[in-house]
Amino acid sequence: MNGLSYLRNVVTLQLDREKCVACGTCEDVCPHDVFASMDGKSTICNSDACMECGACALNCAPGAIMVDSGVGCAAAVINAALGRSDACCCTE
Repeated sequence: MNGLSYLRNVVTLQLDREKCVACGTCEDVCPHDVFASMDGKSTICNSDACMECGACALNCAPGAIMVDSGVGCAAAVINAALGRSDACCCTE
């Protein structure tokens, strides 16, 4: 999934590096390689690739990651996969 980018600078994803314990789980569960290890902790290396699915935050045991999952393109992808007619909030 490398190379994907959504709208620039609008993602709700946040990482508190002070709380990060460098377990690497966020890197493992992120489908778009948004996270990378740097200086012994995880960091957000490509926030514009985040689809706000929430997998990182749900799997972050120390609670270092915050994201408003279910918004943005992730919601549209999930709704479309479920066959919902309101797949995207951007179109009427």
